[in-house]
Amino acid sequence: MQDLSRFQHPRFARAYDRMSRRAEPVTGELRTRLLDGLSGRVLEVGAGNGLSFPHYPRGVREVVAVEPDDVLRAAAERAAATAPVPVRVVPGHAGALPSGPVEFDAVVVSLVLCSVPDPAGALAELRRVLKPGGELRFFEHVRSDRPVRGLLQDLVTPLWSRVAGGCHPNRDTAAAIGAAGLVIEEHDRFTHRIPGAPPLAHILGRARNP
Repeated sequence: MQDLSRFQHPRFARAYDRMSRRAEPVTGELRTRLLDGLSGRVLEVGAGNGLSFPHYPRGVREVVAVEPDDVLRAAAERAAATAPVPVRVVPGHAGALPSGPVEFDAVVVSLVLCSVPDPAGALAELRRVLKPGGELRFFEHVRSDRPVRGLLQDLVTPLWSRVAGGCHPNRDTAAAIGAAGLVIEEHDRFTHRIPGAPPLAHILGRARNP
């Protein structure tokens, strides 16, 4: 059994649960884009409160949803009960996934890679469990490509990460995905905002495990 004590942020988890539900009318459309066309066995890392579950297409045979935070995992378990595809929620974290190698046809990360302690290590784990030719689907907020906004993100990140569950809004996640040996086939950049948070640059796309 993994020790997940360092991933517990109950106050932030409850706030995130409320904010993400209020944002779902807009964010839900992005989740549908993120998951469109998936099939087979899928690993969702950092499943949060399970808001992505209703958006999985029927071609998915099983979703294994990994979530370290106790508060969010309990919400995900409730969401799994009404999901349109089979979802199994398990405790764990991105740096040491509770799965064997090359088990999954696709891996999904949604607003996750900003908060992992070691992005390179987490991406190596994602690639380890992904079948050759399998897809990484990602929806993440990232450092702005506008110099002033990017600098502001750099300045606020130390405080932001302490109050927002370890989130680092200034990460260049697309570069990190490429450095992990995954080939980005397409991605969009855009600004997205959830209630109670500032507008942030996001990327949404897919990468292939060669």
